[in-house]
Amino acid sequence: MKIVIYGKPGCHLCDDARAVIERVGTPFEEIDITTDDGLHAAYLERIPVVTLNGEECFELFVDEAALRGLLDKVGRR
Repeated sequence: MKIVIYGKPGCHLCDDARAVIERVGTPFEEIDITTDDGLHAAYLERIPVVTLNGEECFELFVDEAALRGLLDKVGRR
């Protein structure tokens, strides 16, 4: 199971998303979109974007209950 947050430094919504994922207790990776022109163009207006196993699950805000539900669903496969 792989969670990735696409965001940028100084983004308060990214900080909020990180806090939710940390509360859930699942390891995650953060990718700074400012280091890649393609990612910057793709995600700038939508950050944070959170993916689970490569699929976009959330943008702008992360709903903790919905994230827990997705993780439970993926964990049962």
